Amino acid sequence: MGQHYVLVMHHGNRLSVRSVPDSDRGELTMDLTVDGRIVTGTWVEVTATNGYYRGARYHGAIQLVVEPGGRHMAGKWVGFNRDLGVDAGPWTLTFLDPSTSMEALARYTQPST
Repeated sequence: MGQHYVLVMHHGNRLSVRSVPDSDRGELTMDLTVDGRIVTGTWVEVTATNGYYRGARYHGAIQLVVEPGGRHMAGKWVGFNRDLGVDAGPWTLTFLDPSTSMEALARYTQPST
């Protein structure tokens, strides 16, 4: 799993997470439910076609704890690997920018350096 810049949309107790377009990083989507400070849901990652995993699609479940103030979430993911085993690991979401303007999104679609 790699780093993605995402747009998080909040509707009631639901969070919809979508990566900003960036072919160097692939694509990430998450559909989450918020219960107090606990966030639970599913994730799907389609890796970059030019990267190590060559456009592979992975998916699984995730649980995160929202830190007080709501600017950071940390928890664990679980999902299968390319050998069809089950892996798990840490996952964090960190708030960077409140703007959803085209100019703001463009700042996060630049190729990785």
